[in-house]
Amino acid sequence: MTHDIRSDSHPPYLDGGHDWRDTATRYALLPLRVFLAITFIYAGLDKLTDSAFMADSGSGSIGDMMSASRDSSAIPALIDMALENPVGFGYAIAIGELAVGIGTLLGLFSRLAALGGALISLSLWLTVSWSASPYYYGNDLPYFMAWIPLILAGAPVLSVDAAIRSRRTGGRRHRAGAYR
Repeated sequence: MTHDIRSDSHPPYLDGGHDWRDTATRYALLPLRVFLAITFIYAGLDKLTDSAFMADSGSGSIGDMMSASRDSSAIPALIDMALENPVGFGYAIAIGELAVGIGTLLGLFSRLAALGGALISLSLWLTVSWSASPYYYGNDLPYFMAWIPLILAGAPVLSVDAAIRSRRTGGRRHRAGAYR
């Protein structure tokens, strides 16, 4: 008695296109992309609109936050450099977070935006979150790790990058097995 294993046990879409597994694979990074984008946009806007944060010193200020984390950070020299102009550094971080968030949400220069997000998260982990014990209590390391798939894959669907790539290739895949 022989047994056959059906390789087509899940039905394809009615339009003859890809099955649900292909679609799920193609859209797998979209929730992560949207989450990181909204989080970074919110973080940037929160910093820019909080007058207490954008101050050299005082309760809730970036200056006090950096001074408090200086001795427990992995790279105190990085904090020393930022403490030369904490308000300028605060604006740079806030604008960087906005740029990363908007670029990621739109899928515009998505790999570059993801690299920027990873660098921001890495620098925050090595400075502000470094003293969290155990390490998984600090939230900047998971953010850093979450950016890595987006650095590698970019924004293959529902993005400006994908639209540009599709227009350049005339709507066909530019290499075998690539995302649309």
